[in-house]
Amino acid sequence: MGAEEALDRVYASSSDPESQQELYNGWATSYERDLRDSGYATPARLADLLAEHLSPGDDPILDFGCGTGMSGKAMAHAGFTTIDGADLSPGMLEQAKLSGAYRQLWELTAGELDVTPGAYRAVVACGVISAGAAPASALPLVATAVAPGDLLVFSFNDHTLEDADYMAALTGVLDDGFEEVDAEHGVHIAARESTSTIFVLRRTR
Repeated sequence: MGAEEALDRVYASSSDPESQQELYNGWATSYERDLRDSGYATPARLADLLAEHLSPGDDPILDFGCGTGMSGKAMAHAGFTTIDGADLSPGMLEQAKLSGAYRQLWELTAGELDVTPGAYRAVVACGVISAGAAPASALPLVATAVAPGDLLVFSFNDHTLEDADYMAALTGVLDDGFEEVDAEHGVHIAARESTSTIFVLRRTR
């Protein structure tokens, strides 16, 4: 499946975990090439913004919905050396293993995240909590893994920014112990002229 066909399927798909797993398993081997050729800019933008708020080094980071490892490689390139990844798709995780960016990887179970708050200085979700991917309920789920003083960093593409459910989830997280410390809007996928906003939140309580 080519990049345009795959992206059309993503944006048209539901957030049902089984459907998502089937879609991404089938796309895994060409996913990174397709997105790179389409000008997928969000991983590098997120890594650069993270580095402005957390000094690059060996502080542990969780890459939630890591896919094939594009976000992990971008964070490694920015100087982060201790990155764990988790994803619903075994096919994607097989590709992520080949990236060399991760300390460890594991397969997620939909609706669950067994992570002790404070285990990671930052929890990152790059391009994963969005229309056509993880549901809005994934945002408060991921937030449970963040301890006071630590960061939650994620991107919402333009489709997601227009979705009331996702924006309500963001408001709910902010009302439940987080503050927004940064938000940067820019290119998401250049070939589609799409944009995304990267949010940096810090848990305050």
